[in-house]
Amino acid sequence: MIKVKDVMTQNPHTLLQSHTLADAKNTMQALDIRHIPIVNEHHHLLGLVSLSDVLSAQESMLQNDLDKQSKVMETLLLEVMTTHIKTISSKADLKECALEMHKHKLGCFPVVEKGELVGIITDGDFIVIAIDLLERFEKIQDDS
Repeated sequence: MIKVKDVMTQNPHTLLQSHTLADAKNTMQALDIRHIPIVNEHHHLLGLVSLSDVLSAQESMLQNDLDKQSKVMETLLLEVMTTHIKTISSKADLKECALEMHKHKLGCFPVVEKGELVGIITDGDFIVIAIDLLERFEKIQDDS
């Protein structure tokens, strides 16, 4: 049985709640990611900031005047992060993880062990798995 730990990204990039929306945006762009776990100094998960959070803030900037635009991107992540997030264990069954992500329309699950963030699994990881399975299936068909 395949477990979450077999597929997750270990030690994902994180930010602190004292970082800003600008920090989150820059990190997402630089690393080509859409989710950033927010942790404390002990690496305990406090929340999550997603690309949609950043885009929502930018959208609100378009409705305001120019003076407010720079202030919005200086908003602390503490103020905008999602704090009621579902997490998963690294020992969880991968199929169950996929079913839960689909059922709740989640883009990711932070992977937590004993309160500490150890990884992240995203919908993109499942796309990679699907591509791999399709390639294997095609190879089997070609060999027949």
